[in-house]
Amino acid sequence: MTSAIPALPRPDTGDLLSALRAVVGRRHVLTSSRATARYRKGYRTGNGPAIAVVRPGSLLELWQVASACVAADVSIIMQASNTGLTGGSTPDGGDYPGGLVIISTTRLGDLRVIRDGAQVLCQPGTTLNRLERALRPFGREPHSVIGSSCLGASVVGGVCNNSGGSLVRRGPAYTQLALYARVQPDGTLALVNHLGIALGDTPETILARLDRGDFSESDIEPATQSWAHDHAYLDHVRDIDSASPARFNADPRCLFEAAGSAGKLIVFAVRLDTFAREEETTTFYIATRDPARLTRLRRAMLSDFELPPIAGEYMHETAFDIADVYGRDMFVAIERLGTDRLPALFSAKSRFDAVFGDGRSDRMMQWAGRFLGDHLPTRMRKFRARFEHHLILKVSHDQVGPTRALLAELFPGDSQADHFECTAEESAKAFLHRFVAAGAAVRYRAVHPETVEDIVALDVALPRNTLEWEEHLPPALESKVLHTLYYGHFFCQVFHQDYIVRKGTDPLRFEHALWDLLDTRGAQYPAEHNVGHLYIAKPELTEFYQSLDPRNQLNPGIGQTARGRHWSSPSPHGDGCT
Repeated sequence: MTSAIPALPRPDTGDLLSALRAVVGRRHVLTSSRATARYRKGYRTGNGPAIAVVRPGSLLELWQVASACVAADVSIIMQASNTGLTGGSTPDGGDYPGGLVIISTTRLGDLRVIRDGAQVLCQPGTTLNRLERALRPFGREPHSVIGSSCLGASVVGGVCNNSGGSLVRRGPAYTQLALYARVQPDGTLALVNHLGIALGDTPETILARLDRGDFSESDIEPATQSWAHDHAYLDHVRDIDSASPARFNADPRCLFEAAGSAGKLIVFAVRLDTFAREEETTTFYIATRDPARLTRLRRAMLSDFELPPIAGEYMHETAFDIADVYGRDMFVAIERLGTDRLPALFSAKSRFDAVFGDGRSDRMMQWAGRFLGDHLPTRMRKFRARFEHHLILKVSHDQVGPTRALLAELFPGDSQADHFECTAEESAKAFLHRFVAAGAAVRYRAVHPETVEDIVALDVALPRNTLEWEEHLPPALESKVLHTLYYGHFFCQVFHQDYIVRKGTDPLRFEHALWDLLDTRGAQYPAEHNVGHLYIAKPELTEFYQSLDPRNQLNPGIGQTARGRHWSSPSPHGDGCT
């Protein structure tokens, strides 16, 4: 480990701000508390002061901004859409060495479809939503097509955070092809071009050409030795007898340069594979009182079918109910407005809350939602009245027959288990209902501040050989919870677990008690949302961060690690390296 080195002298803040304004213009250097609020506060957690929020408008400007910040020895947080759930792209307190500058990449949203649609080249602000639209004419789709794409999440953010997604066959977002800058131990910035695209030799030339799109298909290497998605995942997830989880944030097999970097690199572009869109699919809605039947379904489809299903999304009855009441307006907004308008809607919501206070927009939207009609299909309603566990299963055309036979055996329509084959409308509504569950706990907290202390939100990866996946809290913990929402990606055994804890409960102590329970089950956490400021980075993840950012100037303190330069000082929680 690198020994402590004194921090470089840095110019006054005024000099840094002048330099930043000279690069991007005065209107894109935000300094007031109101103007920076939506960038400084996380979607669920995280908040703190910042010297400035800077919004570069080109990759070359991003390089110049980053260079000025590195030279000034301020701490830097790279931020895309600020849709993360663990606070990893926002400040956590104010004790950042040299003060903090947030670099927002939302103006850097260009993308280029290459290799006849087989791959894409995305800038750091490219959203999943925009990528989906760009690929539609090619009959292709990106790694993830549900959930965060509606919120405006970025493609690069998914790669940097090991994001998973609902599609069973694709695994975590991953690439070995990236263009990035890293802060050197001596306080300089170095650009690394591993895109496999010939763009020149100097940072200025490389970035200016990429800004202009000044390259041709002949400049693009086939990259047969480098992966632009996780090729091994299909076999990996089907190893149902393995004692390790299918995917999780600290998995060394998916930590490679930009992939899993969590803001410890400045990523300018990534090159990713795309996937053929499944045109003919069938969705089944499955429900049961017996979780063991879902276990048998999962193991049979992963081991006996030629390919895994396309998607298998789980919801427990409480998640169903909370999403029904506290996600209804979002459900209707997405259904009527479409996903293309959602990023603008969330941006407007953030600006409103920055002016009028946290939670005001949520309470207004919840009030308005009371006047909306019933949004869920009748058959889903009837299944909710009968059963506790719900699964939305999507399969490809060639899997329909075998799936029907298996479901008839395991979910025959008795008092313990049942299923039905969805219409196109029922399928869309079922998946949308599952999606809005992710924000339902946040809405509940905003509407009921008098009874809710906070949300403890975990995303958990259970071992692939897990048979008893349902959690049963001990009475001492259960008594501290108002509602527990369980939902997730069932075939990967990745579960999102949101605990709405009672007023007066210490959320941190409660969360640590949950960690102890998960450790006894062989679980890994977080599974796909990065450590942020909520989780303690595992040793292998900390070592990866240190190798990427030996100076510890980019996103210091991530994963409750050290914040001092060269990893020299203890973390805010006393667990840092020395």
